[in-house]
Amino acid sequence: MATRRELKQAVGERYRAAGRWERRQILDEFSRVTGYHRKHALRVLHRPFVPQPARPRKRIYDEAVRQALALLWEAADRICGKRLKALVPVLIESMERHGHVRLDPVVRSALLDISAATIDRLLRPVREASGRIRRRRHPLRSHQKIASAACCTRSRPLRKVLVCA
Repeated sequence: MATRRELKQAVGERYRAAGRWERRQILDEFSRVTGYHRKHALRVLHRPFVPQPARPRKRIYDEAVRQALALLWEAADRICGKRLKALVPVLIESMERHGHVRLDPVVRSALLDISAATIDRLLRPVREASGRIRRRRHPLRSHQKIASAACCTRSRPLRKVLVCA
């Protein structure tokens, strides 16, 4: 019996069928094993175990929002959700103005209200389907190239600092 739920079910039946002194011993053992306070353990064991069915959560963002988000993500060169969140208002306005996308007002408001974590969660299947293709990196221009450390140390002499005590 690995989980507390299974333990409640098994011990609860034994507890309800036991006499007063057995119930005391069962309650002590159950509270030691589960870490429940004694009064809470008594209430848990006294009522019969009825498993609660898991309720499915209502989806806030439908497939239209997911597709629009994937389109914006591709247009933004596949940036992360945190950066895409900040860019979404500007990107929507620009793409609508140039006629690249036409969004329903409900989808538009959902895209403007979405969080960065939800963006990453909704884009996970799209990222996995696209493979390991990374964002394109622009090559460094000649004035941006970084010189090696050996070159820098030879061209500049080291300064000696004297410390007066």
